[in-house]
Amino acid sequence: MGWGFLGVLAFSFTVPFTRIAVGGLSPLLIAAGRGTVAGILAAAALLVLRQRLPRGTQWARVAVVSGGVVVGFPFLTSYALTTTPATHGAVVIGVLPAATAVMAVLRGHERPPKAFWVLAALGAVAAVSFAALQGLGGLHLADLLLFGAVVSAAIGYAEGGLLARELGAWQTISWSLVVAAPVMIALTAAALAEQPPAATPIQWASFGYLAVVSQYTGFLAWYRGLAIGPMTQVSQIQLTQPVMTILWAALLLAEPLTWSTVLGGLAVVAFAALSVRTRLPH
Repeated sequence: MGWGFLGVLAFSFTVPFTRIAVGGLSPLLIAAGRGTVAGILAAAALLVLRQRLPRGTQWARVAVVSGGVVVGFPFLTSYALTTTPATHGAVVIGVLPAATAVMAVLRGHERPPKAFWVLAALGAVAAVSFAALQGLGGLHLADLLLFGAVVSAAIGYAEGGLLARELGAWQTISWSLVVAAPVMIALTAAALAEQPPAATPIQWASFGYLAVVSQYTGFLAWYRGLAIGPMTQVSQIQLTQPVMTILWAALLLAEPLTWSTVLGGLAVVAFAALSVRTRLPH
């Protein structure tokens, strides 16, 4: 649970920092560039520490992780956050724990008790309602992109958690970044040629966080937690992420922080605490 929370804490800054970065950098450059920088760091770590290559079907599973957390989630959220505030983006975090739990059951054959599903569902409803109180209207293109990001991340989290039990936590995200690196490098070059960046130091610093922490080091802790598992329980720590995300949005972006936000956040944390304490049958 400690490793899982450390990963969630790292990820909680992703939406606000993406919102800051898109003010001076194109969504394509942010999504591809963070994968490129993280891919270089990952390749260096794998080479220096002389890690063995994945074997057989592990390559296909690495590709699944890469498609979910290196390509899908960063690209979809970067484009969505060009038109929607960070608090709106918290909807992604609200439904992601439930989606990850479903993927863990489908892929990892985990069978949590009914109480877990009840609490997980209530937590997801609380998280979505919490984000909805921030002024969400009907569904827009940004919402569809965000929900697509949820599906991508849930698949990548569940498969990555299983693969981490075989390859190791940091090795799993490292190989996933290396697999995607050629495409990320090509897209980064295309983004730079199409629209030369004109970002402020703060926007570049935000991009640096997204590349080094959100795309790489945060996953070292997150996949470690998922590997220890059970994934269905560890995934519910994510229910605290919208609380932290909206808090950072208020502090960093001056987005409004109201009593409804405080009360909604307390409800989300309460359901998260209850669901993670639900034990799986032996």
